[in-house]
Formats: sequence, C-alpha cells, structure tokens
Amino acid sequence: MGPQLNLAADADALDGRLLFAIPKKGRLHDKCLELLAGADIQFRRHHRLDVCLVKNHNIALVFLPAADIPSFVGKGNVDLGITGQDVILEAQMDKHVTEVLKLGFGKCALQVQVPEAGPIKSVDDLAGKRVVTSFEVLAAQYFKDVDARLQRADSQQTRIEYVGGSVEAACSLGLADGIVDLVESGDTMRAAGLHAIATLLQTEAVLIKSSTPKHLTLEPLIKVITSRIAGVVAAGRYVVCEYNIHRKDLAEATSVTPGRRAATISPLDEEGWVAVSVMVEKSKIADAMDELVKIGAQDIMIFNLDNCRV
Repeated sequence: MGPQLNLAADADALDGRLLFAIPKKGRLHDKCLELLAGADIQFRRHHRLDVCLVKNHNIALVFLPAADIPSFVGKGNVDLGITGQDVILEAQMDKHVTEVLKLGFGKCALQVQVPEAGPIKSVDDLAGKRVVTSFEVLAAQYFKDVDARLQRADSQQTRIEYVGGSVEAACSLGLADGIVDLVESGDTMRAAGLHAIATLLQTEAVLIKSSTPKHLTLEPLIKVITSRIAGVVAAGRYVVCEYNIHRKDLAEATSVTPGRRAATISPLDEEGWVAVSVMVEKSKIADAMDELVKIGAQDIMIFNLDNCRV
C-alpha cells in the first residue's frame, strides 16, 4: 500500500487551497525554503508540523518525504510539488506527473560505482554480481538491459539489493561488488575508495504537477506561483551588468554582452559615450568583464537580482 496523506484534522482550513508539497528534510529542503522566500510565499511552520497555511496566498504547504511527493502529486492528492527527477523515475510516476520547471539545484548523477582498487573495471564486469542501492527500480531496469545484452541466464542475473542509507559503505563491508547511488561532488565516494564506471542519469530538482489535475479552479494560481518561482530561478542565473563605452566600441562590447533580447543603451552627457545595461549569466560574467575592459569599457558594475520575470 502506498503512502497515505492524512489531512483530516485540517480539512476545513485546507478547503479550496492549493496544496504544495515540499521535501521535509534532506538535500533539497533548505533550497526549497530559499525558493519559497524568494517567491514571497509567506508562512510559519509551527512546532515542525507537516502542514501549514501560507499567509498571503490561498495555499497550504505540505512537508513530505521527497520520495513520496511524486505519488501524491501524480494521484492528485496535492496540486504542486518539488522533488528530484530521480525520485519521480524511481517511483514510476513519470507518466502521471508533468514537469513544470527545472529549478537549477539539487544536481546529481545516479552512477554505478565500484572499488577503485578492485578487479571490476566496467559494467559488463559487474553484471551477474551483487549491487546494493537505494534505487531498486532504476538499478533493476538498468542491469536487466545489461544482462539481456550479455545474454546471461536467469541464474546468472545481477542481484539488486536494497539499503536505505550509507550505500557507499556496502562494498567495504563485503555486502556488494558495486553500488548505484546519487553522486554530487564525488567526495564521499572517493573517501570510500569508489569510482564511477557508468552513469544512469543526470538529475536535478523540479517543480511538478499532476498530469490529470483534480482542481481546475486552481490553475490560475498554479500559473502565478510557477511564474514567481521561475523568476527566482532566473534571478539566480543572471546578474545585471552596467558599463560605459565609447560609441565606436559599442558593437564589439555588445557582442560580448548581447543580453537576453538586446542591451539597453542610453546616451551620456559626454559626447560619443553611451551607458549599457544588460543581463549576463552569472557563470559568464567574470570572462565578460575581462573582455569589456580590453575593449575599453569603463565604470563596469554588477548587480545581483532577487527576482525577475524573463
């Protein structure tokens, strides 16, 4: 039987509200709270209760294990949710939920890892042996294909075994020949003497809704919240770059900073000079500033964004 959502005690307060599921703990929780704050979704979670009302919108936040959120959203028990793409696939709910927005955090790779000093050098070497994981469904699907490709007999199939945590310790404890687990920086795996031999998928946090929503009257509010969250995500990716440049160098400068649509260009009181204001991706701004200085730009200033609509 799947997870149950018991909101009976709060039924009257929740009636007609958009239910928004948030991971209650784990690697996505803190980032989700930052995202809600940036979107001006105001709430106070009393005594760590799992349901709380939003003060400035007709929304209730429901704090759930990230692994349960795809099922609740897919079945229409809640209207919106934030979870990882890996969790959606592991829950086999990808046909029942719609990915509304990639959120740009919680980026990881689901990888096959084996002892670096061991004899196993490839997935083919690992096939038919013991693999420990928290991702039984995805690991089983992956190694089923590997076993089929290698034409392994039923008695020689790869054995997938579940553990709930500390997967990286399984090999050193003699419980597994390899593991399948999420890897962010890789530091934990390296410390355990493991290295990657295959990647099953790349994953990140996403905003999802049901593919068959139950509450159509809430669609306008879903669009508003999605737009706000998209603004926060975009604001995290971009900065505003402003600088002064001689008009003869303007074309070269704007080729370095073209902006999302076009740069905003304003004349200065000093003849032949203009001011440029433009959005630039954060990951590219340092290189862009170096190029602008070479071209002759002056008074270069960078401003962070709290929110935007782009």
